[in-house]
Amino acid sequence: MKIGYYPGSFDPITFGHLDIATRGAKLFDKLYVAISDNPNKNTLFTAEERCRLVREALKELPNVEVVRSEVLTVEHCKILGATHILRGLRAVTDYDYEFQLTNFNRRISNDIDTVFLMTEGEFSFLSSSSVRELAQFGGDVTPFVPKVVAEAIAAKINKRKVAK
Repeated sequence: MKIGYYPGSFDPITFGHLDIATRGAKLFDKLYVAISDNPNKNTLFTAEERCRLVREALKELPNVEVVRSEVLTVEHCKILGATHILRGLRAVTDYDYEFQLTNFNRRISNDIDTVFLMTEGEFSFLSSSSVRELAQFGGDVTPFVPKVVAEAIAAKINKRKVAK
């Protein structure tokens, strides 16, 4: 059984992420989409909220399971039995970071390989941070994220405005 592991903060999950997850689900018998916290990122959603949104966005993929991760990626792969890390590349600018990360992970565990998929061209510019910024300035995020995510973003932004 080929088991893949697609890690990310997914804050929020975008159509670019969904593209990679959907195509990755075809490559693996089972694909874990792992929600992690990056201490260097100021997230809009809690990890629990992100898990719920990602589950909803990926509910049509029966071999995909959304999990939360609080350990190193390679360690979580070992726990879950995953032999491949799935990563998406948008542009050449992603490659350098991903190349370094892949080599670092291989030094930690050479039993786990990384598989790269290029994001469809229509999503090559798309990032979670640009979606968050657009939303914070009142822009329409519906072309970039699933409806459930757009609604959650609007509710979160409105709640923050009311709190101020």
